[in-house]
Amino acid sequence: MEGTFVLLIFIGFILVAAAIRIVQQYERGVIFRLGKVREAKEPGLRFLIPIIDRMVKVTMQIVTMPVPSQKIITKDNVSIDVAAVAYYHVVDPIKALVAIQNVDSAVNQIAQTTVRNIVGQFVLDEVLSGTVIINQKIKEIIDTHTEAWGVMVTTVEIKDIQLPDSMQRAMAKQAEAEREKRAKIIASEGELLSADKLGKAADIMAAHPVALQLRNLQVLSEIAVEKNSTIIFPNQFMSTVSDIKKFFSGEKF
Repeated sequence: MEGTFVLLIFIGFILVAAAIRIVQQYERGVIFRLGKVREAKEPGLRFLIPIIDRMVKVTMQIVTMPVPSQKIITKDNVSIDVAAVAYYHVVDPIKALVAIQNVDSAVNQIAQTTVRNIVGQFVLDEVLSGTVIINQKIKEIIDTHTEAWGVMVTTVEIKDIQLPDSMQRAMAKQAEAEREKRAKIIASEGELLSADKLGKAADIMAAHPVALQLRNLQVLSEIAVEKNSTIIFPNQFMSTVSDIKKFFSGEKF
């Protein structure tokens, strides 16, 4: 009699344990009663009907899913490797369980396919410079497929683009040529500006001959500051002193 009583207590304990479930804050508990979906339970302590009810927990956290590197041929026939990362989370736990067998695997496969299809529609320069547009297109297409599974894709980002070695060398040569081109243009613009200023200075000196002599004196003064042992005098310098004297005395040349 005592053994039967202990057995009944043990069975009762098992039934109570089977009837109690705890749903975490980041989860939702989907209740199946005799195989049919009843409802999705919110976080907290939940009670089930033993044997009849079954609870399946679904995480509502954002999942970070890496998209493996894909071999892709761009629109201009360049073979590249593209890797990406997708962020998604379940918004409808019932659909995530009933509509699709394995939601994580399904999102991963559709993400890989979409990355290949979208990136292949762009030329290489657009892939390298227009990643924001490509990311948005990939996200929209993936989100269209996953909506029926109760999943929302929040972000898709291309994180790595691997180019062939030959293409890297060609792009390096192109970049170097562009830099040389800009350097030559800047140098020629400087020469043009310098020639313009020198032409204006020559016109002024032609109108005022004494200005050239004063410039010669200034150059000699700058040379003297450097304490050079050798000073070269221009031919015009021999008449410079007398010309300046005549100029200040008001005489004509």
